[in-house]
Amino acid sequence: MIRICIICICSTYQRQASNHFQVTLYQSNITAIVGAQWGDEGKGKITDFFAGNSDYVVRFHGGNNAGHTVIVDGETYKLHLIPSGIVYGSPVSVIANGVVVDPKALIDEIAYVINKGINPKLMVSDRAHVIMPYHIALDSVLSGHQANLAAGSTGRGIAPVYADKMFRNGIRVVDLLEPNIFKEKLIKGYSFSKNLIEKALGGTFDISMDSIYDDYIEYGNKLSSYICDTAVELFNAHKSGKSILFEGAQGISLDVDHGIYPYTTSSNTAAGHISTGAGVSFRDIGKIIGVAKAYLSRVGESPLPTEIHGDEANELREKGAEYGTTTGRPRRVGWLDLVQVRQAVRVNGLTEIALTKLDILNGFKTLPICIAYEVEGKQVKEMPASLHDYRCAKPIYTSLPGWEDLPNNIWDMGFDALPKTMKDYISYIETEVECPVKIVSVGPQRHETILR
Repeated sequence: MIRICIICICSTYQRQASNHFQVTLYQSNITAIVGAQWGDEGKGKITDFFAGNSDYVVRFHGGNNAGHTVIVDGETYKLHLIPSGIVYGSPVSVIANGVVVDPKALIDEIAYVINKGINPKLMVSDRAHVIMPYHIALDSVLSGHQANLAAGSTGRGIAPVYADKMFRNGIRVVDLLEPNIFKEKLIKGYSFSKNLIEKALGGTFDISMDSIYDDYIEYGNKLSSYICDTAVELFNAHKSGKSILFEGAQGISLDVDHGIYPYTTSSNTAAGHISTGAGVSFRDIGKIIGVAKAYLSRVGESPLPTEIHGDEANELREKGAEYGTTTGRPRRVGWLDLVQVRQAVRVNGLTEIALTKLDILNGFKTLPICIAYEVEGKQVKEMPASLHDYRCAKPIYTSLPGWEDLPNNIWDMGFDALPKTMKDYISYIETEVECPVKIVSVGPQRHETILR
């Protein structure tokens, strides 16, 4: 009876909708690229690879703590705030509302891409929150306070600005265009953070409020031509059939909800954050690509079950140039962890995987892959929420045979030309995490990529 009533209500609604509303149907042309590990998976390259067929490339979270490296025709581009699609020149690059913006860093990055010969087609959300000097100062003293629970912050003020956002104590990009509103908010924000730094955490903060006001009003003037309501822009673009590519920063294990808390970043890195971080409905996303390195690397602090040390780690680090794009710090390295990738598939709803840096594994006779953890005598196949369990986790490995050097121009020959042991490695990953590997990267440059 209840079921019949629901059907009747739905049918009535559909008849009313057809009578009173004109519905425009259009095929989704939105793709999301997100990290399936700890960040540094090669998302910049994969974003750049697809950007040429995109009308918009969008960052939806994080700040200039992210670092994406793109290499095209031997030229290296290192980006932090601006989406990697800027290298193509043709797509519009969008810094959406979920991103936190250091305006001085953004102005410097705009100058950097102009100096590289690129005319930046850039939009910055008027709703994005602004990193202030007191956020950077607070970042430093917070890390000292957290001690062994500190995540290894880049020191760029990311956690404090997101905290201020949630305190409803933040300053947004639009405020830099309205001097009276900016001053009203700055008085409160400055006082709050200065007291927190000095009275609660024993630090010092000596930059005057007047100098901050003057600097940031100038930043607002310099950025004013880029500032707009990016959510409306993207909505209208999608409605008219334009293609949109979302570029995630960091990776699933750094997600503030689903990652290894508290050793995370301060934003949601999962694809679901696109809805809030850019104002684009999640139901409109057609393809979600998770980028995973063929091994593992990590900048920052936390337990790392598959980490390796010594000569083997040094060889892998040097071959893979595993140094942070943002900090320059040497990355910790380890074997591929499928517990982590399995979570990335599930939480992001990945439709496919882009597997990068397979060429770095050339010459290894055997390749261990972590398929589960042993935690106090129990086998665990999903990422534990318990920090105690994660600290105790020991990797359970299976080992596959490696391969020698790849033929020259292997990317021109296609997937079938790959060594059988490499194809077996890829197939094993697909089976374990239940997601197809459709993009295979065998070199750092745009063209060194194989699509299946």
